[in-house]
Amino acid sequence: MVSRVEHPAASYKKIFESVEELNEPIPAVITGVIPSWLGGSLLRMGPGLFEVGDEHFQHLFDGQALIHKFDLKNGQVTYYRKFIRTDAYVRAMTENRVVITEFGTAAYPDPCKNIFSRFFTYFRGIEVTDNCLVNVYPIGEDFYAVTETNYITKVDPDSLETLKKVDLCKYLSVNGVTAHPHTERDGTLYNIGNCFGKNMSLAYNIVKIPPVPKDKSDPIEKSQVLVQLPSSERLKPSYVHSFGMTDNYFVFVEQPVKINLLKFLSAWSFRGATYMDCFEPNASMGTWFHLASKEPAGYLSSHKFRTSAFNLFHHINAYEDEGFIVVDLCAWKGHEFVYNYLYLANVKEEWEEVKKAAAQAPQPEEDRGKNLVSLSYTTATAVLHSDGTIWLEPEVLFSGPRQAFEFPQINYSKCCGKKYSFAYGLGLNHFIPDRIVKLNVQTKETWVWQEEDSYPSEPLFVPSPGATEEDDGVLLSIVVKPGAQRPGSLLVLDARNLTELARAEVNTIIPITLHGTYKP
Repeated sequence: MVSRVEHPAASYKKIFESVEELNEPIPAVITGVIPSWLGGSLLRMGPGLFEVGDEHFQHLFDGQALIHKFDLKNGQVTYYRKFIRTDAYVRAMTENRVVITEFGTAAYPDPCKNIFSRFFTYFRGIEVTDNCLVNVYPIGEDFYAVTETNYITKVDPDSLETLKKVDLCKYLSVNGVTAHPHTERDGTLYNIGNCFGKNMSLAYNIVKIPPVPKDKSDPIEKSQVLVQLPSSERLKPSYVHSFGMTDNYFVFVEQPVKINLLKFLSAWSFRGATYMDCFEPNASMGTWFHLASKEPAGYLSSHKFRTSAFNLFHHINAYEDEGFIVVDLCAWKGHEFVYNYLYLANVKEEWEEVKKAAAQAPQPEEDRGKNLVSLSYTTATAVLHSDGTIWLEPEVLFSGPRQAFEFPQINYSKCCGKKYSFAYGLGLNHFIPDRIVKLNVQTKETWVWQEEDSYPSEPLFVPSPGATEEDDGVLLSIVVKPGAQRPGSLLVLDARNLTELARAEVNTIIPITLHGTYKP
C-alpha cells in the first residue's frame, strides 16, 4: 500500500484551482464497459472557488461550495456542476470580496465604508458561515449540502439548484453538527454536535431525525436530542468530525484538539479571527472514548475509556462481537491539529516542499500493543487501571511513512454497525491524494489502484443488485489527470480486486472533492 510514486511536476496543484460552473451537462467519452445495472447519479461536494476579487481563501476548507454530478443513464454519462447559492457565495460575488469568515480565512469590513462604519462593523461580530462544501446526503426525501456549522442547504439533486437554507438551531440544541451522520435502514438519521449543557458547560448532543412521517411533513421539524455526553473540559469542547454507531451503541471519540470557547467568543466580538485560530491542542488529556446506548438512549458514565493522543476525522466502522465493541478509525498520532497542514499555501507548494511540510505533521497511527483482548483476530488491548479507567491500545491495520488511509467507505447498507471485512479509502501521499486502496481489516491485505499524475477522490461503494458477498459491487471515484486531453473522469472499479471496468472522461478540470453520495 505504500506509494512509491513521486510528483515532481506538481500537477496536483490543478485540483486546488478555481473553476467555473457549467451552463449545462456535458457528455463524457466512455472507455470500457459500465455495468448495465449501474444507473443513477454520483453527487460530490468540494471547494470550487479559491479567490474572490483580489482576496484569496487561505485554507482547503474555505473555497466556495461546488456541487458536482456524474449522471449514468442507459450506458451514457454526463457531468454537471454548479456553485451552491449560499449567503457566503452570493454576498462574496456581489461585493467581490470575502464577506463571511471561513474556516481559515477572516472577513474584514468593507474598505469602501467610512471609518465609523468600519469601526462598528468590527464590533458587530462575525457571522457563522453556511459554505456547505463538505458533504451532500439525503434527509428523508430531500438532499442537503452541509458543512459543520448549524446551517445546511437544501439542493435539487437533478438540477443542482439551491432551494433553501436551514438553521438546525431552530429545531435542536446544537451549535453545529458533523458532516458525517449515520442512517438506519428506515431512514432514521443520527448526528452529533457540541452544545451548552448544565451550568453553561460545554457538552455533546447526539441527535435524531426521524424517517419521513406519514403526513409527508419535513422530518427535520421533528428532530430531537437523544442523549447528552459530557465534555472533559468545561469551556473547551473537542473538535468532532464523525462518530461511530453499532446496532446498540453510539461511540464518540473525544480527541485532544480543543475549541477554545473564549477565543471563539472573542472572534464574534472582534473581527480578524478565524475558526482555525480557535483550535488548540491539549497535550495532557490523551484521547477519551465515550459510549451511549441507543435503546433506551443513555450515557454509559460508568465506562471510562482512554488512550494516547491522536487526531481523528473519519470513523471507518464499529461493531459488537462477543461482548466487545470494535472501533476502526483513521487516526493520526499526537495532539497537534492535522488541519494546520492543509492551508492552500502548503498543499500548492512544489513537491519537495510539500514533502518537507508533511514530514513535520502528525502521522497515521503506528503499530504497538500485545494481545490481552480475547477476540482471536485482533491484537488490540484493554487494561483496567486502578482509577477505574480502561486504557486502550490499538491494533494498527496500516501504517506507512508519510502515507495515510483516509476518506474511508464501506458497504454501508450491509455492514454499518456490523462485523465486516473490507474498507475502501483514499491513499494520501504527503497529504496529496494519489491512489485508491482496498483494505481487508481482518487480514490487513491491501489492493491498490494508482496511475501516474492522477488524483482520485474518495471511492464510493455501490453494491451489485442481489449481491451476497460484501465486496460484490463497484467503486466510483472522480479522477483528475491534469495533463490529459480530457483531464476529468469518473472511474468505475470492480470492488473485488480494483480492476478498472470503465471510465467516463470529460474535457474539463475538476477541483478536489471531499465527500458525497450515490443516488440510485
